[in-house]
Amino acid sequence: MMKYVLKTIWRHRARTLLTVCGAAVAIFVFGLVTSVQEGLDRLTHGDAFNRSLIVFQENRFCPTSSRLPEDYADRIRPLAGVREVMPIQVWTNNCRASLDIVVFNGADPRQIRAYRPMTLVGGSWQAFESRRDAALVGRSVAQRRDLSVGDQFSIGDVSVHIAGIFRSSVPSEENLIYTSLRFLQYTNSLDAAGLVTQHEVLLTEGADPDRVAAEIDAELRSGTVATRTRRKGAFQAGTLSDLVDLIGFSHWLGYACVGLVLSLVATTTVMSVQDRMKEYAILQVIGARPLGTLRLVLAESTLLCVLGGALGTVAAMILLTFGGYAIGAEGVTIAFRPSTRLVASSLIVSLIVGLLAGLGPAFQVSTIKIVDALRTE
Repeated sequence: MMKYVLKTIWRHRARTLLTVCGAAVAIFVFGLVTSVQEGLDRLTHGDAFNRSLIVFQENRFCPTSSRLPEDYADRIRPLAGVREVMPIQVWTNNCRASLDIVVFNGADPRQIRAYRPMTLVGGSWQAFESRRDAALVGRSVAQRRDLSVGDQFSIGDVSVHIAGIFRSSVPSEENLIYTSLRFLQYTNSLDAAGLVTQHEVLLTEGADPDRVAAEIDAELRSGTVATRTRRKGAFQAGTLSDLVDLIGFSHWLGYACVGLVLSLVATTTVMSVQDRMKEYAILQVIGARPLGTLRLVLAESTLLCVLGGALGTVAAMILLTFGGYAIGAEGVTIAFRPSTRLVASSLIVSLIVGLLAGLGPAFQVSTIKIVDALRTE
């Protein structure tokens, strides 16, 4: 009976097209909202973010306001549970929430190579290490800014030569630009010689992150600048607290899109059933059982919804793949990335909504008396 369902859908092409397009738009928005939530989860959870600590100046938020002595690293390294300390100078063009934030991280090139999960897709490490103003640019930044290896990139008072473009297994890393620590420290506008924004502490296996964090703050309490040490995931979640609330609210937008698809497909299915009530009566006369007509209506609503959902999902995946979008604040970014989980959730939602949208009309068709159906106008 699938041929009958397809012919029924094709019979009212304009209505079918509008329904499929409406479902596609709603699932497209649902996919983007889901991608933002997935990006936040990747940034704030996972073992990698719980096995490292961020030492930041106490009661400071934007990276430009945190100024820690670089030699704090020498006091942190001897502590039990500490594997390595990575002093980092952070500079960003905008501390407020932005969709086009540019974040520079200055660190020792040897530590960047050893401890950052990146693979060069262009350029070389030798070019990066041999030039003072060289930079490694994340793939997402390169896409947004149309940058290539060998270009000179300037923003504000910072001007760098692009020595390489990298991809990373951590999507948020691809929204960063890495330079040498000394380059950022001696940039005129920063005036940060001997100072860094934060220290990233890498822990040994089995070390208790909370215990080590407390010991670090206790060790540095006698220093010139008080610190607050947190797990990297907790630090980033705290930094993005305003965005976390906004992203949580965006869940309702996703639910509204699902409701829109349900309403749209249900309306179309009801109209289709009302137009063909006599046809369903004739099908029962020639031997079709009520369960069979119920399946026909469910197949029609589900097919419409899945077609629209697949179209919207493909559009969302293309945009996320080639857009390189991210939102960030205070030097921390959330990357929007396509994923198999996003595809699966969008298609499953489309399938479930399609079934739900057809239940009412399908039940009506399967229970109406043949005589009453034949009398309908």
